[in-house]
Amino acid sequence: MRTIAQRNVALATLALLGSSALAHHSSAMFDDKKSVTLTGTVKAFQFTNPHCWIQLLVYGAQGPVEWSVEMGSPSQLFKGGWKPGTLKSGEKIVVVIHPTRDGSSAGLYVSATTEDGKPIGAAPQTAAAAP
Repeated sequence: MRTIAQRNVALATLALLGSSALAHHSSAMFDDKKSVTLTGTVKAFQFTNPHCWIQLLVYGAQGPVEWSVEMGSPSQLFKGGWKPGTLKSGEKIVVVIHPTRDGSSAGLYVSATTEDGKPIGAAPQTAAAAP
């Protein structure tokens, strides 16, 4: 009887943890059917949990617009060759994103290259990008 109770508690705990993890990694705010290419200057690269971010200044006729690019976790990026110092403030890069559905200056990272076309890291498969 004690073993059955322990098993039920373990299953309930796993169910609760699993559902909160899935809720956290929803990609509903991003339009994965669209891709946008941004060319700009790195303002900041945040290599922090739970998600890494690139703050990118994109210059246009009205001046710079700051874009927030959400990435995977540091461990996911590390597996793809990224490190905390991979991007430096002031560096010019090209980033492909899945834009937000609401049209804000934000998106989900797809890939990045240097200004001359050299790939930066590998495009990691993130939990946020999973269907």
